[in-house]
Amino acid sequence: MSPVILFSFVIGYFVLLLLVAYYTSRNANNDSFFIGNRNSNWVLVAFGMIGTSLSGVTFVSVPGAVGDAAANGFKGFAYLQVAIGYLIGYMVIAFVLLPLYYRLNLTSIYNYLLQRFGKVAYKTGALFFIISRTVGATARLYLVINVLQFFILDQLGVPFVITAAVILLMILLYTFEGGVRTIVYTDTLQTTLMIVGLLICIFYILNNLHLSSSEAFTQLGNKGYLSIFNTDVNSKGFFVKQIVGGAFITIAMTGLDQEMMQKNISVKRLVDSQKNVITLAVILVSVLCLFLFLGGLLYLYGNANGGFYQDVLVNGKMVKQFIVNDTNIIGDKAFPSIVLHFFPPAVGIIFIIALISALFPSADGALTALTSSFCIDIIGLKERNDLDEKQQKKWRLSVHLCFTILFLICIMGFKILNDNSIIDKILDLAGYTYGPLLGLFALGIFTKRQLPNSWVVTLICLIAPLLSYIISVNAKNWLNGYQIGIELLIINGILTFAGLWLIGHSNSVQSKAQ
Repeated sequence: MSPVILFSFVIGYFVLLLLVAYYTSRNANNDSFFIGNRNSNWVLVAFGMIGTSLSGVTFVSVPGAVGDAAANGFKGFAYLQVAIGYLIGYMVIAFVLLPLYYRLNLTSIYNYLLQRFGKVAYKTGALFFIISRTVGATARLYLVINVLQFFILDQLGVPFVITAAVILLMILLYTFEGGVRTIVYTDTLQTTLMIVGLLICIFYILNNLHLSSSEAFTQLGNKGYLSIFNTDVNSKGFFVKQIVGGAFITIAMTGLDQEMMQKNISVKRLVDSQKNVITLAVILVSVLCLFLFLGGLLYLYGNANGGFYQDVLVNGKMVKQFIVNDTNIIGDKAFPSIVLHFFPPAVGIIFIIALISALFPSADGALTALTSSFCIDIIGLKERNDLDEKQQKKWRLSVHLCFTILFLICIMGFKILNDNSIIDKILDLAGYTYGPLLGLFALGIFTKRQLPNSWVVTLICLIAPLLSYIISVNAKNWLNGYQIGIELLIINGILTFAGLWLIGHSNSVQSKAQ
């Protein structure tokens, strides 16, 4: 398929987003940018957050991992273990965290830490969110940009750095004015297109292979792709680790994340925000099941077209890779490789649109939330009585631009690392960066301890991830073969909690933040 044709659809899609942004950002002010004037429709927020939660990582990494995992002795549908944990985590968000945020009428959720512990804990929490979301969002962005670069822009002779810069400029342009108010609508559009693209690819493969859904599941079962639960206690994929880890990943990466909760608290009533979270949980897990099903179908399609596994050396390890017509079907490139090399051009165009639709929701929201958190939590923009609305807007736009440049720098860093499958790396990074947030909020919600208004709080939150890394690296030798996986976040949170407990003190006077 001509890369020029594909690229023209990318440009057309961007023009559509600009039109939506123009319409939704009219008469927008700073409150529109930060919390959508707390007037967002919960149905739109719930549906749009599916795209934000899934992102381009899910879109290409989850399907590609199914066949790779099954071929190399792992469970093909093992990601469902994590998804079960997601459901538990969303219930905690809906019935523990959201009531707290609404009771305190928060614009930034880290203001809870200010009311509960003081300024240093508050700034520390906001700082770790900024680190966490910057690393996570740019990793997701890199993945999808890399796919677009490999299949389209390389053939046009466009350097990777230019591709990344142009895409970030696109995101900057349609979020510059409206912020959350715009994102609620653009995310809804993009989530719709992403799911439509997913369903079309599934229906095309089933039709091409002359299979019904039940027949496809039978074939997937025969090839071992449907295995879910890992019962090896020492394995990183042990099902208890995955379920519990998935729950805490959701609590931390959604419930303690300003980007995700910014959209939730933009809904007027608590009960509607809770409906949003529960609806999101059910639909999200359902869509994840569809992605796993698609992953299995991709390998059935490859087998039917002469595909075979071949042993190759990757990073010093011998692994099996799938080959179809001399095309390497590996990791994150498996889904796009099959679609763009073997499917009809029309399906390829739909795939590219769906892929971009998966890219933007995780990037636009992150850019907006980081701007909001830095403006509100770090520089205290809303408390600056010496700045009028126009001056505050100037500050906000400057911060927004700076984060766009920072995103570009981080994306180029991931390009240098050049990892073939990034979803596990994102979960590992989340374990290190969200652990201190988990420890801070847990201490505030479940204890009456007070913390000194001292930078020793920040020091504890920096030491905990370092100790977690040392434990993770040495666990296999220290613990008789036990490997730390997704539970790294919990270990980090516990270490942070313990350290903060030790430096804290009891106080009979309770703040309203408790």
